[in-house]
Amino acid sequence: MNKSSNFDLYSLVRKNILNIKPYSSARYEYNKINNNSILLDANENSFGSPLYFKNPYNRYPDPLQEELKKKISEIKKISEYNIFLGNGSDEIIDILYRIFSRPEIDNSIIFIPTYGMYEVIGNIHGVDVIKIPLIKKNYQLNIRKLKLVVNKNSKIIFICSPNNPTGNHIKKEYIEYILNTFCGIVVLDEAYIDFSSEESFSKKINKYPNLIILQTLSKSWGLAGIRIGIGIASKEIIEFMNKIKYPYNINFLSQRIAIKALRNKNMFLYNLKCVLRERTRMIKSLKKISIIKKVYPSSTNFILVEINNSSKNLYRYLIKNNIIVRDRSKIILCNNCIRITIGTNKENKYLINKIKEY
Repeated sequence: MNKSSNFDLYSLVRKNILNIKPYSSARYEYNKINNNSILLDANENSFGSPLYFKNPYNRYPDPLQEELKKKISEIKKISEYNIFLGNGSDEIIDILYRIFSRPEIDNSIIFIPTYGMYEVIGNIHGVDVIKIPLIKKNYQLNIRKLKLVVNKNSKIIFICSPNNPTGNHIKKEYIEYILNTFCGIVVLDEAYIDFSSEESFSKKINKYPNLIILQTLSKSWGLAGIRIGIGIASKEIIEFMNKIKYPYNINFLSQRIAIKALRNKNMFLYNLKCVLRERTRMIKSLKKISIIKKVYPSSTNFILVEINNSSKNLYRYLIKNNIIVRDRSKIILCNNCIRITIGTNKENKYLINKIKEY
């Protein structure tokens, strides 16, 4: 691994992406629209939609989501020029592969077990995905193994912290070591950061030009249904992402709902407090049940639980009782484990009682 002081963004970007001329949508070319504007530029239906005559749904949404980015910027104390919005974080991951990884040539590196889409999207793009197992004792990164596998074609390293499905933080010093020594792109997925006591790395994007942060409105903000993923990076990286994204990747309804939700920070904080309170209760209750071998520490809105016998049998039993959890027993380092999302107090009590009856 080389020093990241040698980091050169433009040498990492695929040549076809460097030279590509992006599609320029009608609304991108002229975005100073007001209520008096006569819009005859985008081949929309000026008479409206079947919903009702006067409505905004017959018009294309803001391609750069400026109002929504401004609100996110205020909340996260980050410049809106450092923010990219995707149709879920999966779109952002896909875009990063398209920018930085040449099919059948380059590789990405992930630490398993982790979020499965890093590998799936890499495979879709024909990129070799190198998998390094976490250290079983504490689910931390194996830096020694990382040094052995990094090569000149290693373009992206994905780190999920807090990690899914293990629920733990990756040590700050490990992340900083990689940022300081790897010349490629480091994607730090902080989808669950709001449930954690640790600080986000998002304030460090100016210090680390190779750092890209992933966050989301799906988890702590409770907006999984509208699919808003957040990418935080240098202005230069954001410009490349905007260059190759689809013109109207965030629909009008998702933008409106997100803006409305972000205005109600008090409700966000209340719901977050409820999740953290229930997480503490769940961990305490699960540890008292005889079939539970281990409850792993969690900095997320879920808990990884190891079962004394077959997690698959418990999983099937819970399904019969209308409780859906995630069986993670087939994943490396998660033998006989299930992953339980924190539910409401009523849902959690029902789950605990059913496990006790098992």
